[in-house]
Amino acid sequence: MSEKNNPMSVPTAGSQSHRDSIFVEDAEIISHQAFEGDQYILRIRAKRIAESAQPGSFAHIQCDRSKPLRRPISIMRVSPSEGWVDFLYKAVGEGTRLLAQRKVGEQISTLGPIGVPFKISKPRPLMIGGGVGMPPMIFAAESVKGNKDFQPFVILGSEVPFPFKPKPSQILIPNLPEGVIAAMPLLDDWGIASRLASLQGFAGCHQGYVTDLARAWLESLDEQARTEVEILSCGPHPMLEAVARLAQEYAIPCQVSLEEFMACGVGGCAGCVVEVQTALGPAMKRVCVDGPVFNARDVFV
Repeated sequence: MSEKNNPMSVPTAGSQSHRDSIFVEDAEIISHQAFEGDQYILRIRAKRIAESAQPGSFAHIQCDRSKPLRRPISIMRVSPSEGWVDFLYKAVGEGTRLLAQRKVGEQISTLGPIGVPFKISKPRPLMIGGGVGMPPMIFAAESVKGNKDFQPFVILGSEVPFPFKPKPSQILIPNLPEGVIAAMPLLDDWGIASRLASLQGFAGCHQGYVTDLARAWLESLDEQARTEVEILSCGPHPMLEAVARLAQEYAIPCQVSLEEFMACGVGGCAGCVVEVQTALGPAMKRVCVDGPVFNARDVFV
């Protein structure tokens, strides 16, 4: 049976509730923008995925019919009402380079949304994204947009030009390093504070690591304010390790989204397992369905 116009639930082993809302959709490419550094923003029409996705969810995308093995790509934004889903990805291998050649109007088989999402529970979420780890942070920030119970601060890092034109922020953040004013325009328009970091000398960006900027912000808070902070992060493994150490130093709860190579993406092959600390001792967990979001202290000990 054709997948087109017939999104279907994908049965998977286990009892986790999030597995009951994974769908296959033969999605239409609505737009496909190229940016410096082999970066792309892909928008597809995938209504069931858009309706069910949460910050931290990803989709397993068939990059090309010649490559049946799918690629996991984090979801950056969704519109449940309009039925579209946005992805930011970098063309680094054969699969994503084939994906970069796909055109508007083409159909692309998409499986999702997959994974345990971020859970935002504290008033001052600090969201730290690096490289292609930026999308979940943008999704998380949008999920609390306009909610007066939350005051998020988003730090984004990149060693290639950002896939947007940074702008001087209109939102003042006291006690950050002098001259650090570059922000993501979309976040600024939403009224969400953000700052950018890079080692490449980009104008207005912090010339250093995302954790340096996070530390400066944490130091600007008094003790009571720090109790209202939790960290959400996604990015390269060394960055996540550094974020986890920072969180431990300040005794701040921290969730991290891991990136691993995947085959099936729905928990069947166990090809993406990582060691996680549990109450019963070390255990092997699948990043695709037991994650990708984990408690940082359970992964980085």
